[in-house]
Amino acid sequence: MPNPSPKYASDPALVSLGVAIRGIRLVRGFSQEDLALQSQIERSYMSSIERGMQNVGVMTLVRICATLGVSVAELMSAAKL
Repeated sequence: MPNPSPKYASDPALVSLGVAIRGIRLVRGFSQEDLALQSQIERSYMSSIERGMQNVGVMTLVRICATLGVSVAELMSAAKL
């Protein structure tokens, strides 16, 4: 299991982002493992992102969005960020 982001773990913005990723993932019919694999991310790291424990990098976010078929702007809107 990856270590949580020491400064930002559980920050409301990261939690909202994680909730939005999970919601879109479920609507699109991806398992967490499938999303992680297709996004080239470790499954445990994906889990940590969805729980708001990681301050995810921009390029990782771009890969997640590409896999989900949404733009980063759409994801941010869904997260209300």
